[in-house]
Amino acid sequence: MNGKIMPISLQDTDMVLEIWRLQHMAYRLEAELIGFNEIPPLLDTVETIQGCNETFYGYISDDMELVGAIAVETEEEGTRTISRMMVHPLHFRKGIAGQLIEHVLELNHGIPKIIVSTGLKNTPASNLYQKYGFTPVMTQEVAPGVELTTFHLNRIDDRS
Repeated sequence: MNGKIMPISLQDTDMVLEIWRLQHMAYRLEAELIGFNEIPPLLDTVETIQGCNETFYGYISDDMELVGAIAVETEEEGTRTISRMMVHPLHFRKGIAGQLIEHVLELNHGIPKIIVSTGLKNTPASNLYQKYGFTPVMTQEVAPGVELTTFHLNRIDDRS
């Protein structure tokens, strides 16, 4: 699919509303997949998104629709955490998530460690992250019967 990836300003209320809509569509499906409806992104409001410390990038289709987004944050020195990844369900399997990951990896090429987490039962997301070199490092129960796997991409030799 053709489109472009661009930064999203959290000051742009219309774009944040689009993120919120996209997030609810995408994360509802993950909630069904992992059997847990209280995934933090589903509890977000436009205001909580605007107040977060994350940097968002959106995949904008040729017809100017936000069809994918990724957010990153710095939780500790020398790392970036991919905190959100979402693609509109009508645009699954078109390479959008991969392009968003590649974009973030390129922007953060000098960062030694990239971290991402997903539900243990979210096999498509786990496979995607592993395709880009992420390695599972930890699985923890975050609610009864709900496990979250954390992946790391260590790039110590990539400090250019």
